[in-house]
Amino acid sequence: MGIIIAIIVGAIAGWLGSKIVQGQGQGFLVNAVVGIVGALIASFVFPALGMGSGEGSSFIGSILYATVGAVILLVLLRLINRGT
Repeated sequence: MGIIIAIIVGAIAGWLGSKIVQGQGQGFLVNAVVGIVGALIASFVFPALGMGSGEGSSFIGSILYATVGAVILLVLLRLINRGT
């Protein structure tokens, strides 16, 4: 059941991240991957900044945590694509 929740959280976070960065959603699968990778990025960034690790958070907290990471990922990808 945990993997299903991770995919759902990732999809929501990826979709929210794409809306925040003024992009368009790329579909459920790509949004899920962006959200899951975003959650991994956030798991490194937040503790490095002295903020909570996000462990044990609520469903909504997990979505917000992963969304921040997804936004970071999408902004970095946009900067890389702009340079090429």
